[in-house]
Amino acid sequence: MAERHTSIGTPPCPYQSCSYRATGDCCMNHIRLFSHLDSGAKRELMRCAHQSDYPKGSVIVHESDPIESIFIIRKGRIKTYRLSEDGEEYILDILHDGQALWHGMFLQDHTYHYSAACLTEVSVCSIRRTDFESFISAHPEVAMHLVETLSTELDDAEEKITILSIHSPKSRLARYLLHRNDRCLHQEIHLRLDEIAASVNLRPETVSRILSAFEKDGLVKRIGRGHLKVINRAALAQVSKE
Repeated sequence: MAERHTSIGTPPCPYQSCSYRATGDCCMNHIRLFSHLDSGAKRELMRCAHQSDYPKGSVIVHESDPIESIFIIRKGRIKTYRLSEDGEEYILDILHDGQALWHGMFLQDHTYHYSAACLTEVSVCSIRRTDFESFISAHPEVAMHLVETLSTELDDAEEKITILSIHSPKSRLARYLLHRNDRCLHQEIHLRLDEIAASVNLRPETVSRILSAFEKDGLVKRIGRGHLKVINRAALAQVSKE
């Protein structure tokens, strides 16, 4: 039986394990950086990509490693983080399906200013930096889209700074949950208690106590270990302003 193609003419992902392949789809159609490209450009990019799978807990890159590739998350979740001098972890971001690990690629020193580790089993496609730079040269429209993506991520970074500047732990956590809820894929926030605590610079026991209060008031609902759902967004937004 012939494989189905998407309506825009992009061929299905060539990797047998790709979750999109069964529907005749391609992960390139779901990645913000590349979804706008025509089918020919996507084929060209797919020829440069190499698939890799990482088990949960694997560190994909370490801070100060040279940036040699862009990593596109096909499936799974990755945290980017930095360690303080005393070894305390500060989570910078949580990335999921369709997002890419590419920050710092165009800086002069070409090194990572953070580490990245797998929160789940992760499948990625990697494209070498030199191949990606050549691709951008051949497709100038990609450069403009990169600027738009950077602008969006700058807004996101400013929001994180605002969250961390909130003095009240209760308000800080409420605003963070709203922020994560807007970015989650399946109407649920998939983060463990310690990951939330590291993201908002609070102690895990403080986060646990506040979440229990939020749940009692009907603002959120904890669904098993590491799963959280916002139930009353308006009320949570009001708490974030207190």
